[in-house]
Amino acid sequence: MDISRCTEKWERPLSSSIMLSNKKDPGSSSSSSSSSGGNGVDRATETSAGPQSGAATGSASSADVKKKERASPSGEASGAPLPHLPGSAGADQDSAEGRRTSRRKRAKVEYREMDESLANLSEDEYYSEEERNAKAEKERKQVVPPPAPPVEEENDSEPEEPSEGAAFQSRLPHDRMTSQEAACFPDIISGPQQTQKVFLYIRNRTLQLWLDNPKIQLTFESTVQQLEAPYNSDAILVHRIHSYLERHGLINFGIYKRVKPLPSKKTGKVIVIGGGVSGLGAARQLQSFGMDVTVLEARDRVGGRVATFRKGNYVADLGAMVVTGLGGNPMAVISKQVNMELAKIKQKCPLYEANGQAGERCTSVPKEKDEMVEQEFNRLLEATSYLSHQLDFNFLNNKPVSLGQALEVVIQLQEKHVKDEQIEHWKKIVKTQEELKDLLNKMVSTKEKVKELHQQYKEANEVKPPRDITAEFLVKSKHRDLTALCKEYDALSEQQVKLEERLQELEANPPSDVYLSSRDRQILDWHFANLEFANATPLSTLSLKHWDQDDDFEFTGSHLTVRNGYSCVPVALAEGLDIKLNTAVRQVRYTSSGCEVIAVNTRSTTQTFIYKCDAVLCTLPLGVMKQQPPAVQFVPPLPEWKTSAIQRMGFGNLNKVVLCFDRVFWDPSVNLFGHVGSTTASRGSSSFSGTSTKPPFCWR
Repeated sequence: MDISRCTEKWERPLSSSIMLSNKKDPGSSSSSSSSSGGNGVDRATETSAGPQSGAATGSASSADVKKKERASPSGEASGAPLPHLPGSAGADQDSAEGRRTSRRKRAKVEYREMDESLANLSEDEYYSEEERNAKAEKERKQVVPPPAPPVEEENDSEPEEPSEGAAFQSRLPHDRMTSQEAACFPDIISGPQQTQKVFLYIRNRTLQLWLDNPKIQLTFESTVQQLEAPYNSDAILVHRIHSYLERHGLINFGIYKRVKPLPSKKTGKVIVIGGGVSGLGAARQLQSFGMDVTVLEARDRVGGRVATFRKGNYVADLGAMVVTGLGGNPMAVISKQVNMELAKIKQKCPLYEANGQAGERCTSVPKEKDEMVEQEFNRLLEATSYLSHQLDFNFLNNKPVSLGQALEVVIQLQEKHVKDEQIEHWKKIVKTQEELKDLLNKMVSTKEKVKELHQQYKEANEVKPPRDITAEFLVKSKHRDLTALCKEYDALSEQQVKLEERLQELEANPPSDVYLSSRDRQILDWHFANLEFANATPLSTLSLKHWDQDDDFEFTGSHLTVRNGYSCVPVALAEGLDIKLNTAVRQVRYTSSGCEVIAVNTRSTTQTFIYKCDAVLCTLPLGVMKQQPPAVQFVPPLPEWKTSAIQRMGFGNLNKVVLCFDRVFWDPSVNLFGHVGSTTASRGSSSFSGTSTKPPFCWR
């Protein structure tokens, strides 16, 4: 079992960001994702959800999947396999990184019948004589091949040319301009192809220079000096590209040493609401642009939902704890700038189940059982994908269908399929019994005829020779008929043996009584609970069509944890910023003359502060924005397109318990393990645990 089922989707867009300014129409305010917030609301255990049912979100990719062999998830009472739907299949050959969520695989044709027929041929039948001779000659001349090189550890970096890899790491295509770049550089996109190639080279090379040393500011002058000729000849183009990359946070972001001092004259006043990672990162970026920035945070600490528990030598993250791959992830840059002790999460993740007796130890789920149920889980996801993307089964009674509904529908269809197979099996038994009954009746009738004919033959044979021609004819005809009847009886006896063998085989191999045994369903419910955990919402509220729309945008590489605690990131980001702790925002007013933020001291609610500014950046988490009555009042109210998006998005709650030990008493090769609940209702209770195998030892 692999880790991807546990960490594939842990980190989701965690909050909303809203920019309000008197300089722009509120309807065109910028919006970005945030991972933190402030405003006095406990956010350490909140996680954001994927799109809910009916959410008008982007389309998901169609389900191109591999054909798989049928496999039953059941153990003792073997369950029925998922019937093959056109374009839908199981996931028993999925890669280790993608077994826990539905993966869209490119269709693969398997010539199974041809392979089986070829596999049954002997070597002489398979090869011609010339081919056999050539093969033998080749084997005689063949030298012993060198040993295979050792399997290298998984490499999280892309194997491309450095500048191309820099574009990938910056989430940009290395060989073409993005739509945003085309809008900012209309002269380049409309110019000759060679000009675009020059642009791409300078852009990719600039990104590479930044990623090679992200601890020091990359200035325009330094970029020109390090660019190779003739690409450094057009200083104006290089300056434009450098300014674009810096403006959009692709270079010179995070915690780095400035080469050029900040301008003494500030260009504008911005209030950032929320001192989480999103707010702190935005504040640093705005400050680097020469703005006067103040961060308002309701708690007595920065970090928002990044919160690290520290007690003596024990360290455990209560909120965000996983870096979900470094490929294309800005955290790869932050990890170089900050002392982040990253550790790969091992793939192994065994499941444990209770035997129902209080005080008894949990037992591990057998590997074969675990893999079979996991395979069926992935097949169910592929089937729901086929229903959605191929059959367009996304609405029922004019209401959007949720992923949970679709899964239950497929399970019910499978249960019906099991009963249909059971009925068909009994029909075969009844048919075979009827055939055997008719055969036995025919054998009895034939036996009676044999007895009668034998008696007639015996009587005819009693006439002593010499017999006349009539008597002789009678003896020989009776002998002929008797021989024919005996052969017929022998043939019927052979048919009887075959029918009895067929009947015994049918009776000895009945189909499963159920699609999933109770034990299978418990393990399947663990996978459903893990899916709910990954999407931070019940499956009943998760959009069937769009729940996995972010698959194409996930970071690559191994998932990692931060040994010294994730809070090292917000602490580093907060350095040098003007941050007001214990300051909860209650109202935001944006008028023609500017913006006003009204806040209170969380330790003394009678103390009110009014901050005036040119713009407000709201990085409060989605959970705070969804509160009713609203935690923050906007005057005038936010536009409908923003409030409706806030309402449609889901937001989950994840509770963690941290246990600290002075020694390892579990398998040190295991970082994660799951607990299988006894009922569907309790499937999400204590379903997942993470461990550290290096001191100090903690369970989360």
